[in-house]
Amino acid sequence: MQTPHRSDLSASITVFLIAVPLSLGIALATGAPLQSGLVAAAVGGIVAGLLGGAPLQVSGAATSLVVVIAELVQRYGWRTTCAITVLAGLAQVALGSLRVARAALVVSPAIVHGMLAGIGVSIAVGQLHVILGGTAQGSALANLGALPRQLAATSPATLGIGALTAVVLVGWPRLPGRKTRNRAVRALRAVPAALAAVAAATAAGLALTVPRVDLPSWTSPGLPRLPEGPWLGLLAAVVTVTLVASMESLLSAVALDKMQSEYPDRRARPARLDRELLGQGASNVVSGLLGGLPVAGGAMRSSANVRAGAVTRWSTVMHGVWVVLCASLLASVLDLIPLAALAVLVLLVGVKMVSFAHIKHIRRHREFPVYAATIGGVVLLGVLEGVVAGIAVAAFTSLRRLTRTRITVSEEAGGYRVRAQGQLTFLAVPRLTRAFAQVPDGANTVVELDGSFMDHAAYEALQSWCARHRARGGCATLSDRTGRTVSEPGSAHACRPWTPWRNHHCTRPSAATVTTPAGNQLIGGVSNFQRHTAPLVRDELARLAREGQRPTQLFLTCADSRLVTSMITSSGPGDLFTVRNIGNLMPPPGTDGSCDSVAAAVEYAVDVLKVGSITVCGHSGCGAMQALLGSDHPPGAQTPLARWLRHGRPSLERLARGGPGLTDRAPADDLERLSLANVVQQLEHLLDHPCVARRYAEGKLQLQGMYFHVAEAQAYVLDHATGAFSAVHPEVLDAV
Repeated sequence: MQTPHRSDLSASITVFLIAVPLSLGIALATGAPLQSGLVAAAVGGIVAGLLGGAPLQVSGAATSLVVVIAELVQRYGWRTTCAITVLAGLAQVALGSLRVARAALVVSPAIVHGMLAGIGVSIAVGQLHVILGGTAQGSALANLGALPRQLAATSPATLGIGALTAVVLVGWPRLPGRKTRNRAVRALRAVPAALAAVAAATAAGLALTVPRVDLPSWTSPGLPRLPEGPWLGLLAAVVTVTLVASMESLLSAVALDKMQSEYPDRRARPARLDRELLGQGASNVVSGLLGGLPVAGGAMRSSANVRAGAVTRWSTVMHGVWVVLCASLLASVLDLIPLAALAVLVLLVGVKMVSFAHIKHIRRHREFPVYAATIGGVVLLGVLEGVVAGIAVAAFTSLRRLTRTRITVSEEAGGYRVRAQGQLTFLAVPRLTRAFAQVPDGANTVVELDGSFMDHAAYEALQSWCARHRARGGCATLSDRTGRTVSEPGSAHACRPWTPWRNHHCTRPSAATVTTPAGNQLIGGVSNFQRHTAPLVRDELARLAREGQRPTQLFLTCADSRLVTSMITSSGPGDLFTVRNIGNLMPPPGTDGSCDSVAAAVEYAVDVLKVGSITVCGHSGCGAMQALLGSDHPPGAQTPLARWLRHGRPSLERLARGGPGLTDRAPADDLERLSLANVVQQLEHLLDHPCVARRYAEGKLQLQGMYFHVAEAQAYVLDHATGAFSAVHPEVLDAV
């Protein structure tokens, strides 16, 4: 486990100051004992902090479960709700042990955001009653129905406290003096807005008679108890808590990984989602046994933790310790907090869960019906029912898009046109056959395909008709929606785009065509690109042609044909500015002019394109490194290759001093050791160039080392702190 960093202490205090009022507010919103929120915060900080797979994620009382827990407390009572929390935790542990955490992220974002928005609406409506001086009802519909009556009986004191809390919460981050040198002002601005708002409301409420926090004296919690009666409702409750808490934790962990990429100096590890699910499950088991609310990772607390400078998981653990000390030593202070202040805090959290940016994004992808069905189901029926409604609408929408095909036949000058708009599946084959029956034998026919998918049945029907029509003297031409002709694959290159790379010999001549010139293979590949890939990327390339190239990275790698840059980086047009040469060498300044090509590319990328990073990528089995080891090219040789390879001799000297290694295994041989040392050496050569050194010193350029093992299809990245290369694991994808 990592040792604590000096900034972890200050980060833990910041998160603690946010977590205490938020935890009390969530407990208030659910109708659970107020101390249950503090128990959840403490357990989430200590247990999930120690066991979880997202080191900087802060767990506590689950915001997304407010509506669910409020209903469970009313229906079953608090001790049964604790039992449901324990069972949900055991279910999370089981799911984490089965390593299915990543599967939870395949749920449509429209469903996830709809669920969170529905929960946010329900929270906001319920807490509005508390702000007005009343009590929240058991459901969103009940709260809406009782709102007119509550407005008529509004308490001016609680409404004033709520208004003051809202003003401070919204206005505190906008206070002037962010860059002031006055230490007192800077210290004041460092206070979290939530704490400042609750403190102001508490001070203002001292002279008023308003409902306040009432923390009971700490006693040993009663053991959770299962209810008597049908188990179906209990099972549904456990599934709901498990699903919602897991989704909130995993989505928060993924979002936190993206946020951590903004702080590369902290070298935070990507979240291990299966371990995070195990940690969340253990937290829920402990929290339920101690009488706490269900626990989940929270984006609000976690983002505050990162922004406050947290480096290791100890900030999360210490925040939990501070919550324990606060609950035991400062209970009398917490009893002064007005309930209306906590209600405003939770209400604004609920409002933020309805993201208009997400709605805009969802509308752009034509998934608003899924979003609307989910949010409506959550508000009207419940969380689990809303998610099921969203899944049903998503399945119906996908099936409708897949089966919605319009086929028309029109007579034109010189022939006929059959237009198929939409996806061609086996369900469209009868309509396609009826359309072809309207075309007379011998006619010139254009079949226009306006879709992105064709299954095997539709393909066979189309090809059978084309062959039959041509055999009867007709002409059949396939075209896309832009009018460009689509022809059948030629024999020179039979690969389809994105075919899995297994026994990849599609560009090599077969025994029957061994006399085919090699150039024909290349032309066959280009023809295949024009036929299959060009229609898919033409719009994007046209945009790049208009806007010019704006890559963010320079990728310097070897010219070896086995190193497919776009494949190992999952990059596309416009992403990488790539330089390839023998041995991925970067000649230092001062060499002869014949080596200026690489330096010119680097200068152009750094000074003109303003790339943010440069990566030097070596690979296994490098012929240039083999030549250096074997002394195939002595220093006096004058061939172009020998003159070029002299720039790799400093890498030999570095190897003699003891080159870098791999973290998970020892280098296989001297060739691999030299390839690793060469990457580090070329990074040093890069810093010898003034343009690179200047941007690097300004903090505007990162230098990265990478090594790709061809046979293992495994990438390794240089850790500058340890000087070793670490394997990139699939879990990193969860952070991207």
